[in-house]
Amino acid sequence: MSGYRGSLSQMAVCTENLVKSYGNYKVVNGLNLQVPFGGVYGLLGPNGAGKSTTMKLLLGLTTPSSGRMWMLGQQVGSKSRIQPGRVGSMIEGPSFYPGLSGLDNCRMVSDYLGLPRSSALAVLDKVGLHGHEDKKARDYSLGMKQRLGIAMALISQPELLLLDEPTNGLDAEAVVEVRQMIMELARSEGVTIIISSHILSEIEKMAPVVGIISGGHLLYQGSLDNLREEGHIDLRVSDPRLAVNILENNGIDYGYIRQSGVLRIPEFSDNQIGKLVEGLVSQGLQIYRVASERKSLEQAFLELVENPQIRVQQGGVQ
Repeated sequence: MSGYRGSLSQMAVCTENLVKSYGNYKVVNGLNLQVPFGGVYGLLGPNGAGKSTTMKLLLGLTTPSSGRMWMLGQQVGSKSRIQPGRVGSMIEGPSFYPGLSGLDNCRMVSDYLGLPRSSALAVLDKVGLHGHEDKKARDYSLGMKQRLGIAMALISQPELLLLDEPTNGLDAEAVVEVRQMIMELARSEGVTIIISSHILSEIEKMAPVVGIISGGHLLYQGSLDNLREEGHIDLRVSDPRLAVNILENNGIDYGYIRQSGVLRIPEFSDNQIGKLVEGLVSQGLQIYRVASERKSLEQAFLELVENPQIRVQQGGVQ
């Protein structure tokens, strides 16, 4: 598994061999998350991958079968909870009283946490519900309900925010609005936000750092840019056998695709590939084609999820 390596002081969330079992079925299986402080972290995977269960474990809504967890530098478990208000969450959709107004729903949370009632009005303004405070929550659009759920999670000004599929079911306009709001919260408030989603394109727009989970296993952790292979260069030359000798003499890894007569080498800089081509030509070779190829992010993600035994390898021809 690719991943971050850092001390607990650098991580907003860290888990070690986290397992949640129901009978013989492991919904979460040996999870080692490392979520750095600040910005948005995407927990990405297909439906049923274990994303919601992972968030519930972190929040103490369900008990792990084994493993350890840390949040905000503190080990958490059945005997050790994070101080109320330091972590906000919206799991499996927003929870509110539909017969109450948006303002009254937020005031209820502020009363529970012992916060001034003025914080309710301020947080509704922050999530773009200014002017809709007195409307009954049942009359909100789906996008407004998502905003209300996020407002209720934000009312304590948490250091860490967990959002489970926050754009699920929204129309295109609402998706953009909620996405922009989440990114602005991370940028302006300095809160660390973990977002789960099964939609790669949504996570790609919000989260530079991801953990990809499938079947309860963490398959990849790191930047989305590094998920894609570094790429490779395909060469077609007049004499592949002579080219192979030159590549070997220069210590360059290669593969030979016999059907097309293509030599495949690792991705190099423009300067390096220019020198290589110059060297091949100086040995009497004709260069027919030089093509740089790289998997799309979608290809890399699908291959990883559909073939979990394969791990991301950077560069080179295997």
